Amino acid sequence: MTSSVYIRPIGFVPGPQSEHGNAVRLAGGMVYASRFAVILREGGRVAERWLAAPDTMAQVLGELPDSVGAEAEAQWANLTLAHPPLALGGRTIRLDQPQVMGILNVTPDSFSDGGKFLADREAGRAHAAAMLEAGAAILDIGGESTRPGAKALWEGDEIERVVPAVEACAAMGAAVSIDTRKAAVMEAALAAGAHMVNDVSGFAHDPRAAEVVARAGCPVVLMHAPGTGDDLHEGGDYDSVVFDVFDALRERRDAAVAAGVDPANIMLDVGIGFGKALSHSLALVNALPMFHALGHPLLFGASRKRVVGALSNEAPVEQRLGGSVTLAVKGMDAGVQMVRVHDVPETVQARNVWRGLRDAALTDFSDLPG
Repeated sequence: MTSSVYIRPIGFVPGPQSEHGNAVRLAGGMVYASRFAVILREGGRVAERWLAAPDTMAQVLGELPDSVGAEAEAQWANLTLAHPPLALGGRTIRLDQPQVMGILNVTPDSFSDGGKFLADREAGRAHAAAMLEAGAAILDIGGESTRPGAKALWEGDEIERVVPAVEACAAMGAAVSIDTRKAAVMEAALAAGAHMVNDVSGFAHDPRAAEVVARAGCPVVLMHAPGTGDDLHEGGDYDSVVFDVFDALRERRDAAVAAGVDPANIMLDVGIGFGKALSHSLALVNALPMFHALGHPLLFGASRKRVVGALSNEAPVEQRLGGSVTLAVKGMDAGVQMVRVHDVPETVQARNVWRGLRDAALTDFSDLPG
């Protein structure tokens, strides 16, 4: 019977002093965890579940079967692994605090902006500049809609859409990410000045994609989506969505490393809304801290997505700001290193207040004795 193990942070504190030091800094960020569930699955079912604190973790891990012992030790080490900054062109993006990635869609059928930044490139440049001024650390440029039911786009058309936007944003001095699943588009965008790749298929769509990224030596986001063909939303059947997505991301990560991608260049994204029902997306949001156990920075993208509309009396896309910011802050509470959003000024403001509270919490017990 196949066994697998997962370490999920379930208890959080404002700072380590709250637990007299018995808390860990999650993934080198500004979130502290003091309580963990160690979950053993056998044959796809949960067989045992232990609760542990940092000072009892060694004892709990010692009770695990030998077949999962090394994996559990690796996950425990990964949960406290601090990630180095991203070097993107002339910009250095620190990962010890949440960063904001701004979205620039240059598609005629974007669900969020109706294609206005493709039809009017000057408007696109102005929007990109505004996001940078508002505090976006990275601009993520996409030329193909990946919403449910969207038709696949020929790579030549996608290149024609994204390259001018990449060139314009790079000329501003921006750190630029190319949102694509096609190797030829990656190559063209990187040549035009992009600094990283955001592949929503996790290298499952184009067999050349991993080779392109490995050769470029650039950072890459590997997102989970169940579909490997034109429709990324196909095949969203899960036994247990949190464990299934965790395992799938580990497999995609391992495949990327085997193809020559530097593990230090990999970020992971659980893929909210991609082949996932509302219940699946909510479960993944609540379980985000567990994904730090994979040992890579996390990108979280839920901005204006269906999950917000479904919980807001079917609010249209343009009326999903409140829910989008709420989810972004939830990601920050989970220790994610980057949130991908449409509404940069509002999210940056929320992040700055969030960080102020975190900073203050580190000293609010300074008057206690001992």
